[in-house]
Amino acid sequence: MGVLRAIFLFIRVLLKSPASLNVENLALRQQLVILRSKSKRPRLRKRDRIFWVWLSRFWKNWRSCLVIA
Repeated sequence: MGVLRAIFLFIRVLLKSPASLNVENLALRQQLVILRSKSKRPRLRKRDRIFWVWLSRFWKNWRSCLVIA
């Protein structure tokens, strides 16, 4: 089952537009910046919240890559 899902996801990525992939990468990189902070429990700052508000207005699938740990 895992192999079929990986193939499906790979095909889906191939069909996405480059702009959509760039925005998704930007969102994932922003999450990594938050997770790599030196505090034990990373907190969203005002600029992080502004980023997600901005992203939600320009990218309808922004929740698909949002991971809050």
